[in-house]
Amino acid sequence: MKTTPSLLLSIALSAVFWSGSVSADVRLFVRHKVDDFSVWVKGYDAYSEEQKRAGIFHKAVYQSLDDPNDVTVIHDFHDVNKAKDFISSTKLKDQMAKLGVQGQPEIWITTTTERK
Repeated sequence: MKTTPSLLLSIALSAVFWSGSVSADVRLFVRHKVDDFSVWVKGYDAYSEEQKRAGIFHKAVYQSLDDPNDVTVIHDFHDVNKAKDFISSTKLKDQMAKLGVQGQPEIWITTTTERK
């Protein structure tokens, strides 16, 4: 999957914007293509209680400017193990397949750093 400058800018701006207003210890990024964004986002929103139970305290959805079915989401956790458990969940994988996620998503986890 090709990474576009607009997507990278969106992710960078997201990190800058939220770093001042939400205290995130762990930020999970997931990028994937979906069959139909409108179908996917309804299912994503319906999954919000499961996300809360998993320890997500903040989330956001982004669409590529070049392709509305190219989606990046962020999920903030206070615990890296909860983030890892969430992304390895069979229930999540089943939900993603049900909602039309194409192929293997790009997933990466970051943590906040101390600056001196």
